[in-house]
Amino acid sequence: MPRKLPPLNTLPCFDAAARHLSFSKAAQELHVTPGAISRAIKHLEEQLGILLFERETRSVRLTAVGEPYARAVHAVLEQLATATESATTRRSDSILTVSTSGGFAGKWLVPRLHRFHRAHDDIDVRVSTTGRLTDFVGDGIDIAIRYGAGSYPGLASEFLAAEEVFPVCSPRLMKGAHPLRKPQDLKHHTLIRDGYPIDWAAWLGSAGVKGVRAQGGLTFDAYTFAIEAAVQGEGVALGRTMLVADDLSSGRLVRPFEHAVKAASSFYVVYPPDAIRQRKVRAFRDWLFAEMKAQEASRPLA
Repeated sequence: MPRKLPPLNTLPCFDAAARHLSFSKAAQELHVTPGAISRAIKHLEEQLGILLFERETRSVRLTAVGEPYARAVHAVLEQLATATESATTRRSDSILTVSTSGGFAGKWLVPRLHRFHRAHDDIDVRVSTTGRLTDFVGDGIDIAIRYGAGSYPGLASEFLAAEEVFPVCSPRLMKGAHPLRKPQDLKHHTLIRDGYPIDWAAWLGSAGVKGVRAQGGLTFDAYTFAIEAAVQGEGVALGRTMLVADDLSSGRLVRPFEHAVKAASSFYVVYPPDAIRQRKVRAFRDWLFAEMKAQEASRPLA
């Protein structure tokens, strides 16, 4: 036997109007016009053949029939919302989409991801690299690692790591015809650039180095390429604390000089406030901080 159901698209309007006892407030909640609320309720009343609201000049109130019907409709909508959230959460709980920059992904995140998979083999990680700000809902992003000042309105933002900038090069450049022993020795070597705000001119100026040409050399539009050129001995690049940590610890790169420039921006873990309730988001967030703590503990003292 077919179910006798009301026009379902009118029920959210009726529920909101019944809770607020105001068509205007219901319209604000649902982001529609008061006229749309009024038309939806009139259509519902016509289909049911009953009067749900008594309209007065400046207010509305539920009728004797409308009041219990409103309670029943609200309960059904709540149950439907809970069931929908449960169904969609179960479906997506095993897929975690992470947004970050290409440099952070290539030089820090990807080399460590195998440890996250080993600890959480039921969560599949998808990494999205983009230079633009993340639209968490529109882009389907669960959590992001962002480089900036840490202010992201409407989002939870947790400090992950600060950053310093300093020259790095292949160990081969520490010897030969022009070994790198002092910053002035840079004049004998190719300077590698990648478009980062703290460039060679800024580093040389902060170190008080004169006589070294800050322009020219090799320029790349991706940080990973610039660092790989340095690893191959093509010149000297400006390393960034987080992104050259593995290359320094493995000996692929060395720091010829101790002087560093502290960056104004830092790395932050960013996510919608409610997202941390999801097991996959909480697990990845906790893993990020554990990895950072382990990296700090293993870093040699200056």
